[in-house]
Amino acid sequence: MEDAMLGQGGLDGLASALLRGRGFAHKRDISDVVSALSAALPGGTAALGQAVGVGDDCAAIPDGDGGYLLFAIEGFVDDFVQRMPWFAGYCGVMVNVSDICAMGGRPIAVVDALWSRGMAPGQQVLEGLAAASQRYGVPIVGGHSNNQAVGGQLAVAILGRAKTLLTSFNARPGDTLVMAIDLRGAYQEPNPYWDASTRAPAERLRADLELLPALAESGLCDAAKDISMAGAVGTALMLLECSQVGGVIDVQAIPRPPGVPLLRWLQSFPSYGYVFSVRPAQAAAVARHFESQGIACAAVGEVTATPQLHLRDGETSALLWDLVAQPFIGARAVVPREPAHV
Repeated sequence: MEDAMLGQGGLDGLASALLRGRGFAHKRDISDVVSALSAALPGGTAALGQAVGVGDDCAAIPDGDGGYLLFAIEGFVDDFVQRMPWFAGYCGVMVNVSDICAMGGRPIAVVDALWSRGMAPGQQVLEGLAAASQRYGVPIVGGHSNNQAVGGQLAVAILGRAKTLLTSFNARPGDTLVMAIDLRGAYQEPNPYWDASTRAPAERLRADLELLPALAESGLCDAAKDISMAGAVGTALMLLECSQVGGVIDVQAIPRPPGVPLLRWLQSFPSYGYVFSVRPAQAAAVARHFESQGIACAAVGEVTATPQLHLRDGETSALLWDLVAQPFIGARAVVPREPAHV
């Protein structure tokens, strides 16, 4: 499975290729949006009434009973919706469910907003949405539609609930970075979408998602993020930025399907993939938690106090990103509010 050792030049080239990729570019846009929103809100985004900062997979809103309502939305780039309307609809549910589970929650329901030029392309999107809704057991309870649009656009929002949170703001220096990825799939060729969902048994899909809230409630882990279009390394970078820490990732240790080139894999979106920051004493138990269900899971590096992300291959390393010099997504932590005077 492993590539030959990349060598120093090869590792630098790998880092450069990741930085140039579309996944990184889309995530970097978030920083501009967060800055603009923070400037427009009194007190900035840090004053929002939620339990975690801006940059996590979901907004987490205390429910008053010791738990949290989770709220998230995903919008899809127009060329993806136009090229793969059924799969775009399917992903509308799948990626939102993954966001809820990455926060230690369980999904409740989704709503969609669909723009289409007539019903022909829109129907395929809706069929994909319905298929994923049934397979994951998450109902579509409403939405918005426009069949007079110039082109196809899709956004899907989700509501969930968590008893105990996993968040991107809990990584600590000295933690072990762990990745769990379902390798029981195949690419939606020629695209960078590793599909371990559409042909998997529905019962297994639901059981595999339950591993995340079960992990949170077990106390084995409190920091996680689901692997997005930024890929495994880019997602780890987002988690580290949220926690204002850095890390070192051994690129060869990342779970990877046999025969898939390393660069392609690191630029891929897996339908089931998560990054965790785990106290070292719990790392083996977290790995067993996923391996017991047939999901590949491995320690891939460590969290450092210096807010930089380095890639490692054997004895060589390369700096991928310096968070002091430049934010990646511009994550903002929650500032605790002063208690109300009674």
